[in-house]
Amino acid sequence: MATLNGKNVLVIGGSSGIGFATAAGALAAGAKVTIASRSEEKLRSAQELLQAPVEARRIDVADGASVSAFFDASPVYDHIVISGAAFKFGTVRDQDIEEAYAAMNVKFWGAYRVVKKAKVAPDGSFVFVSGFLSRRPKPGMALVGAINAALETLAQGLALEMAPIRFNVVSPGIVDTPTRAAMPAEARKTMLENIARTLPVKRVGLAEDISDQILLFLRNTFATGTVVYLDGGGLLV
Repeated sequence: MATLNGKNVLVIGGSSGIGFATAAGALAAGAKVTIASRSEEKLRSAQELLQAPVEARRIDVADGASVSAFFDASPVYDHIVISGAAFKFGTVRDQDIEEAYAAMNVKFWGAYRVVKKAKVAPDGSFVFVSGFLSRRPKPGMALVGAINAALETLAQGLALEMAPIRFNVVSPGIVDTPTRAAMPAEARKTMLENIARTLPVKRVGLAEDISDQILLFLRNTFATGTVVYLDGGGLLV
């Protein structure tokens, strides 16, 4: 198993949730970490919470010019994690086509732009974060499931096209992240408890559950083209 000590790790979406937990784990393993996201305010807050030397830089993966400028001024990274993509979703009949385009643009094409422009060490890796809807569609989530499936297939194709650089995907189930914290507290608590009762592990995921697998992918030099579904057994029920 390779070490992360002294490695340059970029976490896009590292200002909150799964990305933040990944950044914290990489720092604990001795990596030199850069967190990036659209919100400078969230980046500053994350820097303070991490309580360790970490670079914070703004990037908007939905904007090609922003991605190009970011990587033109970047070093060679050993590992890049792409986590977090906020967008609107709804049923195909109800969602505006512009909103659907925007969703695909930020999560799928955002990852595509990053891969195209990033400078990565030959023995380095990428990890994408998709979502279990790629395997278990739900009403009102058809587009989200399709985007996640496309991202997973993209990673597998890139694992061949850009070898020996490695590409892997972590596909979470329901995770209690700051996105859900925006809900009214009682409604959030009830929703998460109801979901937990349906899962074999009897709890929903935490950001650290997902970041542990991401960090394992960064260290495991034999893993590429692999999609791991971390859903508390949700695909089994």
